[in-house]
Amino acid sequence: MMDFAIFWDWLSFAVRWLHVITGIAWIGSSFYFVALDLGLRQRPGLPAGAFGEEWQVHGGGFYHIQKYLVAPAEMPEHLTWFKWESYATWLSGFAMLCVVYYAGADLFLIDPNVLNISVPVGILLSMATIGVGWIVYDLLCRSPLGKSDTGLMLVLYCVLVFIAWGLTHLFTGRAAFLHLGAITATIMSANVFLVIIPNQKIVVADLIAGRKPDPKYGKIAKQRSLHNNYLTLPVLFLMLSNHYPLAFGTEFNWVIASLVFIVGVLIRHYFNTVHARQGNPTWTWLGAAVLFMIIIWLSTVPKVLTGEPKTSAASAAAQVYIASAHFPAVRDTVLGRCSMCHTEEPVYEGIYHAPKGVLLDTDERIAEHAREIYIQAGRAHAMPPANVSHITDQERALLVAWFEGAGK
Repeated sequence: MMDFAIFWDWLSFAVRWLHVITGIAWIGSSFYFVALDLGLRQRPGLPAGAFGEEWQVHGGGFYHIQKYLVAPAEMPEHLTWFKWESYATWLSGFAMLCVVYYAGADLFLIDPNVLNISVPVGILLSMATIGVGWIVYDLLCRSPLGKSDTGLMLVLYCVLVFIAWGLTHLFTGRAAFLHLGAITATIMSANVFLVIIPNQKIVVADLIAGRKPDPKYGKIAKQRSLHNNYLTLPVLFLMLSNHYPLAFGTEFNWVIASLVFIVGVLIRHYFNTVHARQGNPTWTWLGAAVLFMIIIWLSTVPKVLTGEPKTSAASAAAQVYIASAHFPAVRDTVLGRCSMCHTEEPVYEGIYHAPKGVLLDTDERIAEHAREIYIQAGRAHAMPPANVSHITDQERALLVAWFEGAGK
C-alpha cells in the first residue's frame, strides 16, 4: 500500500505536468494564430487568392506571412498541421481525470449528499456527460441556428449554464467544476479532430486532384475555431478551480461557473479587438472586474443562507482506517496539529476557509483523507506549512504507521 500510494502520487504529478505542457502548446499556438488572423492587412499586389499578409519580428528575424481564405493555387511542398497539440492536451487531461477522479471517486467524484451512487455508476455518468455535451453542441452548430454566430453563441451559453447547474446535482462541487471544464475542453478538441482538420484535409485533397476547393469548409472551420478561442480562458479557470474551494465548494458554485464564461469572453474580446486594430475596449476589463467581485460575494454569502453543511458517514475504505489501533492517537495528532486550519471555522490567524476545502475535524473526515495525510504530513513534510503547529518526528512516524498498517 505504501509503495502504491507514493507511486500513484507521482503518477498524478507526472500526468498533470504533461497536461500543462501540452495545454501550453495548444493554447499558445491557438492564441498566436487568432492574433495573426486578426492582424492581417490587404494591399495591392498580393498573390492570387491571398486574403492578407502580416509582417512580424521575433528572435532577431523578420517573418512575412500570407493567408489564403480557401487555398493557394498549388499545393505547397511543405505544410505544417497544427493538431497534435490539441489531441495530446485532451488525452493527457482524460488521463488525469482517470488518475484523480476515477481512482479517487469516493473522495473527489461522488458525494452521497448530492447523489448516492456507486463508483462504477459515477464513472459511467462522468463519461456520459462529457460525450453528451459534445453531441448537443455539435447538433446545435449543424442546425439552422448555426448560420447566426451571435444567436448560436447565446444559445450555447444558456446550454452551458444548464450543464453547470446539472453537474452540481450529480457530483461533488469540485468534480462539477472539473467536468464542466472537461466538457468544454472536449468540445474544443473535438472541433479540431472532427471538424477543422477533416475540412482542411478536404481542401488539400481538392488541390491535389486539381479541383477548386469549396469555401464552405473554411467557413465552418472558422466558426469552430472562433468558439475555441472564446472558450479557452473559462476552461483554464475551471481546471485551476480544484485548488480553490471558494470557487467550487459553495451553494452558488454553478452561478460562479456561469459568470466565469462571461468574464473569459470579455477578456478575449479585448485582445481580439486590439489585435484587429479596431480600438481599445478597456470597458471589458471593468466589466470583468465587476463580475469577479460578484463571484467573490457569491463564494461567501451561502454560509449566511444555508447554515451548517450536511455530514455523511465514512465510506467503506475510510472505515478501515478508523478501525486501526493507531487511530485514536492519529485523531489526537490531527486535531491538535491540523484542525486549527482544516475545519469549518479555522482559528489560525489569516486563515478564513479550510485550505483546498479539506476538513479534518471529525473521525470520518480524517479517515477519508488518510492517503493525503500520509503523503503530505507523513512521508513528506509539506504539512503543516513551515511546521507552524510543531508536529514532531514521532507524530509523523505515527501517521505513516497508521496508513501502512491499516487493514492488516
